[in-house]
Amino acid sequence: MSFVRLLVCLLAVSCPTWADYGPDEVTELPGMGFKLNYRQWSGHLKASPGKFLHYWFVASQRDPLTDPLVLWLNGGPGCSSLDGFLSENGPFHVNDDGETLYENTFSWNRIANVLYLESPVGVGYSYSDDQTYKTDDDKVANDNYLALQSFFSKFPEFTQNELFIIGESYGGIYAPTLSLRVVTGLAKINFKGFAVGNGLSSYALNDQSLIYFGYYHGLFGEDLWTDLNTNCCNNGVCNFFNNSKEACMSLVGQAFSIVYQSGLNEYALYLDCAGGIGARAYAMAMSHLFKNYRKYWTTNQVKLLAGQASVSDVPPCINSTAQINWLNRGDVRKALHIPDTLPPWDICSEVVGAQYTNLYPTVKDVYLKLLSTGIRALVYNGDTDMACNFLGDQWFVEQLNQKVTTKYQSWISDHQIAGFYEQYGNLTFLTVKGAGHMVPQWAPGPALDMFRSFLSNKPY
Repeated sequence: MSFVRLLVCLLAVSCPTWADYGPDEVTELPGMGFKLNYRQWSGHLKASPGKFLHYWFVASQRDPLTDPLVLWLNGGPGCSSLDGFLSENGPFHVNDDGETLYENTFSWNRIANVLYLESPVGVGYSYSDDQTYKTDDDKVANDNYLALQSFFSKFPEFTQNELFIIGESYGGIYAPTLSLRVVTGLAKINFKGFAVGNGLSSYALNDQSLIYFGYYHGLFGEDLWTDLNTNCCNNGVCNFFNNSKEACMSLVGQAFSIVYQSGLNEYALYLDCAGGIGARAYAMAMSHLFKNYRKYWTTNQVKLLAGQASVSDVPPCINSTAQINWLNRGDVRKALHIPDTLPPWDICSEVVGAQYTNLYPTVKDVYLKLLSTGIRALVYNGDTDMACNFLGDQWFVEQLNQKVTTKYQSWISDHQIAGFYEQYGNLTFLTVKGAGHMVPQWAPGPALDMFRSFLSNKPY
């Protein structure tokens, strides 16, 4: 215990345990055949009036009182952070039988306290009293900020711990906008930095780079590539994002159809699609991006792409049946303190996603404001992801125009090259070799090493 905390305890005469929060504590879980060396809690945190976000908090396996506190957010918009817990970096995962659990030896709570927040309201076991789930980027940032304050009210011993916010996929919007809310807010929070994994940082750069990614990974063929260059480029400058030429729009639609509709796993190019080609459906998250930001695409082909989402197939090519079955067991819901009045859990919410309003076509200005405060930032990408490909995020980081302090070079994990990185002062761009959209799931060892370096601000 630190001197400050010890002094507080002495002045208070009695010194309670660091986490005496009985009502939300999870003491046992169905399907767990192993003992834990840490404590965990599940319940709801108050956001804006009448809105409550479900959280699952796992204490560090090392030193909870001094280890950093990490807030983890999955994206969508409209997908649950419990997928991150149970499939990516949580301390245990669900076996394929949907009944039993197994330990994750690469869990991020080995070195940090991790708070998983189901956001926005309406996702997973989060809810609103009036069942109104229309929201936008700023409202989500504010609700997450209020929920974070509720967390510190419930767990005051963690107010002095270093805080980091990490978002994945559409968390590329959630994480920096919440970080800016924390930096500019009145609450005293020991905030140190944020990270974004395979994040959506710029719609224009994500789409523009995907055409190059697809061609140079052998997806399009020379005829389509030549036609794209002929119809979408002028004097060597190409516009694949919002080109007004009908021929270009049609060709980009063909390219996107290959990426998203042909049977490829858009989240991990070199992994099979779970269920095979017949189970393939266009991603709900990406269809929402189509609806909100790709209205200039008027061809019938693109309209068809934008309307084929089905929540039962989300995320596409990813089998989440085991997690869904386990979280909907009555004994599991009871162990996690989930009210009987709440509907069944699903990995993504079509209700939330369909009513979501995107406010930030790029978060460039948000990054610049954060970097100017000295906040530490990490943008990392599995390099086989196509939903939010590494090249688009690399371009995004480069266009922030920060001074290079460490030139592009490889980094090592378990005596192997794990990817490449470049640093710009307090900002780092990093790739994870061979990993897809969910880096901690498909490269757990390198992901943990990367996470450790980021938290400790030590070389990769």
